[in-house]
Amino acid sequence: QVQLVESGGGLVQAGGSLRLSCAASGRTFSSYSITWFRQAPGKEREFAATISSSGGTTAYANSVKGRFTIYRDNAKNAVYLQMDSLKSEDTAVYYCAARLNGVSIDASKFDSWGQGTQVSVSS
Repeated sequence: QVQLVESGGGLVQAGGSLRLSCAASGRTFSSYSITWFRQAPGKEREFAATISSSGGTTAYANSVKGRFTIYRDNAKNAVYLQMDSLKSEDTAVYYCAARLNGVSIDASKFDSWGQGTQVSVSS
């Protein structure tokens, strides 16, 4: 299993930007697809963005498409989520999760999770 640690969250005004990082331990990081999920207060965890192990495939939730960009640097064992044009509805705890065997947007298919990082967007 890979160990994941998120960072980069914080408080930002609407329209601002943040970059989240997901740092991983383990020599096989490049074999894992990584997905960012988020959970707002009182709501279920939802898919935000995903990237394949090679970085060649990405996908986004409709709610973040065109504003968020996911990318990875396998040499640094890291995946990033660049979040631009932030809205108050983006306020949530953001989690990264890793899995082998292809990308997924289904949280139940992931074994490795980070502890989460809080993103708060003020309007």
